[in-house]
Amino acid sequence: MIMLQIGDKERQYVIDTRVIDVTPLKQILEDEKIIKIFHNAKFDYKFIKRWANIDVQGIYDTYLMERVINCGKQDYGYSLARCVDRYLGINLDKTTRSKFIGLTGQPFTVDQITYGSKDVIYLLDIREKQLPSLHTHKLEQVARLENEVVKVFAEIEYEGLAIDKDKWTAMAKENIKLAYAQELKLDDMVLKHSLLAHYHTPMQTDMFLPADELRRILLNWGSPMQTLKLFKNLVPNLEDVNGKNLNKHRYKHKLIDEYIKYKERTKLANSYGTKFFNYVNNDGKVHTNFSQILDTGRVSSSKPNMQQIPSDNTFRNCFITEEGWVFISSDYSSQELNVIAYGSQDPVWLDALHKGLDLHGICADLVFEDRWRDADADGKKKLRTQIKTINFGLAYGMGPFKLSDTLQISKQEAQDLITKYFTAFPNIKEFLNKLGTFGKRNGYIQTFAPFYRRRWFDNWYPRMWNDRDKMIELGSIERASKNTPIQGSSADMTKLALIYIYREIKESWSDTVKIVMTVHDQIDTICREDVAEEWAIRMTELMERAATVVIPNGLLKADTNISKTWEK
Repeated sequence: MIMLQIGDKERQYVIDTRVIDVTPLKQILEDEKIIKIFHNAKFDYKFIKRWANIDVQGIYDTYLMERVINCGKQDYGYSLARCVDRYLGINLDKTTRSKFIGLTGQPFTVDQITYGSKDVIYLLDIREKQLPSLHTHKLEQVARLENEVVKVFAEIEYEGLAIDKDKWTAMAKENIKLAYAQELKLDDMVLKHSLLAHYHTPMQTDMFLPADELRRILLNWGSPMQTLKLFKNLVPNLEDVNGKNLNKHRYKHKLIDEYIKYKERTKLANSYGTKFFNYVNNDGKVHTNFSQILDTGRVSSSKPNMQQIPSDNTFRNCFITEEGWVFISSDYSSQELNVIAYGSQDPVWLDALHKGLDLHGICADLVFEDRWRDADADGKKKLRTQIKTINFGLAYGMGPFKLSDTLQISKQEAQDLITKYFTAFPNIKEFLNKLGTFGKRNGYIQTFAPFYRRRWFDNWYPRMWNDRDKMIELGSIERASKNTPIQGSSADMTKLALIYIYREIKESWSDTVKIVMTVHDQIDTICREDVAEEWAIRMTELMERAATVVIPNGLLKADTNISKTWEK
């Protein structure tokens, strides 16, 4: 951090942090009653914490508020330059900003000081322009939520997760071995397949390999062109070898099924090999970057994407704590299913969730009836899987085409299954239809009370839902209208839980607990071992208290776990 700008419309101060101690500002910056306006507050928060040991409170982030106001609008532009142009009609000159790069000991120029002071005024003006929109669209609650939770995400990014490099390296080597073993398995299957005899050409790739580990066919499994040519012998109309196309034929040909497994294994070997260490900082930790507001209100993670770390604990167990500390992780039990149950008020779902029963099995019984009751254990497992796919697919707007691909059944079978499902659960059908119709008629959709996060739909116009020429776009709007309130309300809940946990730590546990990660419905903290059980109880209480704000029925519970490594 080189320059810190602070002030109001009458007075602006541009502080050279290289020569001026900003500690005297600590009282102002940590006072929640004094609003501090930033554009991309998370970035500034981390630098101020790093260089001045100040935890900024009372944040208003013009960047986040622009995303709240215009959520869903594509190619809209949320940079400071775009906001200054949009609200103030000023073309922000970026040339002065570039002059800060590589700045060492020389003092600020007049241009740089002027540039810094204008930032203060611009942000004040932008906020004044944003506030009426937040009020008009009843977005004040979600605005407060996002402005407060931004510092929690900043804290998580700042703290990071420690990684055991030796353990990760051993795991990476094992994945490479398993990927190669899968190659050999594919080779053997080709050798045994009568239609693929022209591939039966032995190939020695490494003269030092044992004879039984030599490649036995002239084919590079990593080449999409070569594998497509091979699979066309089995599926003549196959267009490519990406997951979507191959999945349609996965269980028709064992070779294709094993090839998909090979691709999954090689992806693990490539994505989570030693190249992952490029994301490890000098402190031995991984510091991810969160995008706080997607179209649904959910959060994404990048550099690295910690939300995509495989849920099996093989990978997660490589993330560790220091001696004397443990992980306390808490996640909501069937969060999105509870949101659907509350929104639809379906009596079967509510009863099953209240009593802790097997919801998927109960649903399968009502949908399949005698077919379910007469099935053996394997048959019941298959039918339950089908229903489970639909139950979870409701949160993502799953239709017959997606269901067909996922379950490897015909589109007609998928459609018939969905029809039977909604016949058994009319409340859920009515709930989803109401959401879909609302979005098509109004051009936006909202999450549940009290936040009412809003997602706008591009290319929508009044009475569009009566326009036959817009059926494809309307279908997309309808699907988004069904899944956004489910995913978005879940995201609102998790963000509120993060705030509750952050407040609690700051007030009473600052020396013993730190927030280190969040993945969808899970929040992860590290805690001093001697207070772990006490904090686990308190964390569970805070998670469940946040849940009741969005789902007042109190059915949604949190499962909390204590471990030495990061676990799902």
